[in-house]
Amino acid sequence: MNETPVPAVPDRAELDARIRRAPYHQWLGLTVVEAGDGEIVVEVPWREEFVVNPDIGYTHGGILATLVDLVADWAIATKLGRPFPTVDLRVDYHRPALKGVLRVRGKVIRIGSSFSTSEAYVEDESGKLLASGRGTYATSTK
Repeated sequence: MNETPVPAVPDRAELDARIRRAPYHQWLGLTVVEAGDGEIVVEVPWREEFVVNPDIGYTHGGILATLVDLVADWAIATKLGRPFPTVDLRVDYHRPALKGVLRVRGKVIRIGSSFSTSEAYVEDESGKLLASGRGTYATSTK
């Protein structure tokens, strides 16, 4: 019988090291604070470069969309060992993200043989929901 080997599922520390390998992720300052079977929590420190409106001081929506995409993708990595290319992404913005640490929770919805789906939620330091979204990822790629 010819069986495909299942990739080793990385622990929190390994996911933290892997996620920081990308220069953009280094710039964002990502830290994996929790990781489990299909779930991950990432924290992002505030950066003045996030600001889109200097008068009010809120974060650009592109930063929030990035966080939704990458944390939803890395939730899949908790099950399949690595992230995958994004096929589709939907982001909803709930309130302005002002100065402070951002906490992003990702959760797998479904792992499929060709496509997988997960969600992510961006919260402020007090736990208020700032943005949320769902992504579909091409898990059939090698």
